[in-house]
Amino acid sequence: MKPVEEQDEMTFWDHLEAFRWMLMRSVVVLVIMMVAVFLAKEWVFDAIFAPKSSDFFVYHWIDKLGTLFFVDSLRIVPFNLHLVNFELTGQFMVHLSVAFWLGLILSFPYFFYELWGFVSPALYAHERRPIVWTFVAGGLLFFVGVAISYILIFPVAVHFFYMYQISPDVQNLISLSSYISLFTTTLISIGAVFELPILVYLLSRLGILKRSFMRKYRRHAIVVIFIIAGIITPADPFTMLAVCLPLVLLYEASIYVCKK
Repeated sequence: MKPVEEQDEMTFWDHLEAFRWMLMRSVVVLVIMMVAVFLAKEWVFDAIFAPKSSDFFVYHWIDKLGTLFFVDSLRIVPFNLHLVNFELTGQFMVHLSVAFWLGLILSFPYFFYELWGFVSPALYAHERRPIVWTFVAGGLLFFVGVAISYILIFPVAVHFFYMYQISPDVQNLISLSSYISLFTTTLISIGAVFELPILVYLLSRLGILKRSFMRKYRRHAIVVIFIIAGIITPADPFTMLAVCLPLVLLYEASIYVCKK
């Protein structure tokens, strides 16, 4: 039985042509999303700049936790990070950069849809359902990672790095480009990290990765997670736990989806 019963077998050039059109449609959607983000400048940058002030809702939550558990390191001292721009074209280039990265993030569901449309004709009927769920889960996990990054990890990192001082004589002047760089890097990297269960699932189906291997190195992985959390968060147990917990749960979920 052929994967696609009513469709003649495609040649290499037919596949190449289909791939070319897939890329073109994806680029068009990306440009549309970029334009939409670019035009929504005030709303977008109000949201991006919200964590630079102690008025951001996450800081209120952390401060309440510090009060509740009598942990001084969780208390948020009122602050307002003032961004500066050192280049004539700096603000415009940052605007373009943010439009590209947020447009890319918003375009991910369509990219998954196009990729599925490209690979599905080569699959047998019984192979399509698990692959569909893989694509759906991959998209959802990516956006969950982006949301957690924006709501928790990025604000914590901003507060820590801005308030950190090696000497009272050194004043922090934060450039717009460095702030946006931390923002985009954090969102994209954490979103990518949340794809770990999908990657493990695919590697296990190919016979490259085994559940026993992941269980064997579970402790090593948890140590690495805590080291990463210790770098991007203040050295108090509550904040580190808030960052580590989603990553540890991801690793455990990866063990679960991994084949024996």
